[in-house]
Amino acid sequence: MTSAANPTGPLLPGFTRHRLPVDDGVELDVAVGGTGTPVVLLHGFPQTRLMWRHVAADLAADHTVICPDLRGYGASDKPLETGPDVYAKRTMARDVVRAAAALGHGRFALAGHDRGALVAFRAALDHPRVVSHAALLDVLPTLDMWESLRGVRAAVGFHLYLMAQPPGLPEHMISAGADAFFGSFLDAWTNDPSAIPAEVRAAYLAASAAAVPSIVADYRATAGVDIEHDTADREAGRTVTAPVTVLQQDWGAALGYDAEALWRAWAPDLRHRTVSTGHFMAEEDPAMVASEIRALLTRRTR
Repeated sequence: MTSAANPTGPLLPGFTRHRLPVDDGVELDVAVGGTGTPVVLLHGFPQTRLMWRHVAADLAADHTVICPDLRGYGASDKPLETGPDVYAKRTMARDVVRAAAALGHGRFALAGHDRGALVAFRAALDHPRVVSHAALLDVLPTLDMWESLRGVRAAVGFHLYLMAQPPGLPEHMISAGADAFFGSFLDAWTNDPSAIPAEVRAAYLAASAAAVPSIVADYRATAGVDIEHDTADREAGRTVTAPVTVLQQDWGAALGYDAEALWRAWAPDLRHRTVSTGHFMAEEDPAMVASEIRALLTRRTR
């Protein structure tokens, strides 16, 4: 493990940077700040840990806050996709557990947004003795997502189908216009463009353009091995035993499903809240997100 000043400077004030080995030849780049009980924050797409800059600063007042870039994203390593498990959420969840252990934390709370929420969900399923609480922001479990995005509804998730294709075509198409591709999501999924200032937007676009193959591999896993893992858990009746808070936009109504019911089937100890922000809620309303995470941490674990 190596440690140095965080290269993001004022975006994560008071945090330090760590390079943590989590797998054969794979290291995560992790920002750590604050003191107290640990909370791990996992970013979404097309972002890096910078999306947590406001929430992390808030929580660091009384918690140790750990903000990794997921494998394949940001400053973390981007292994080549040589098998279905390389970017499985099970593998990425194990990365997070190992990174926290390397920092001395065998049990921690976990919050994830978008892709990071899928990793957090898998970590809570696979490591119930490690994950004490889980906050999941604006995502559906993988099986429910694919079951919901059928027919004309699939248009809202076109990127999911694009990146599910075999290696080659999606990487080529996205790389040919990476800024336009990733920028379109930053534009379409926010209600408040000022929440992602120009320098942060530029950082997201640069990081994503440099990680096209691994980002596609992450999404491709969600159409393959992640379905296998989630199906096995559903058939076995496995659920998340930790207290869970889910924050979501009200897109379930438009797509014809009950998001709270879908989540409760996986997480019986659930608080579900529909929010009025855009998708990037940790940047649009960080005070609300931090408050919900703090409230979650007061709930008794089983």
